Amino acid sequence: MNKMTTFKFVTINENLGTRQLGEYVRTLLLRLIEENEKVVLDFTGVNVVSNSFADECLAKLLFTMPLEELKQRTTFRGLNEFARKNIAIAFRRRLNAMNLDAC
Repeated sequence: MNKMTTFKFVTINENLGTRQLGEYVRTLLLRLIEENEKVVLDFTGVNVVSNSFADECLAKLLFTMPLEELKQRTTFRGLNEFARKNIAIAFRRRLNAMNLDAC
């Protein structure tokens, strides 16, 4: 297992908006997370991260690992304020939905 790698979202697109694209990128990220101890999620150069993309790509990673493990295995870099807020909202909504499903 490698120590660390960086995934540059700008290589996908400067504007990340659809669930379909989010699902595709999530499959790439899962492979990187399995092969590396830490993955840097680098959003440098990305203008837009929609709620839909953030949920599909990032928040749905919670189906494969607990939040604490995800925090240990990934770190964010280069997020603008708009993207940071949308990602935070996606995680909050996904965690709330998962907690409701567990009841």
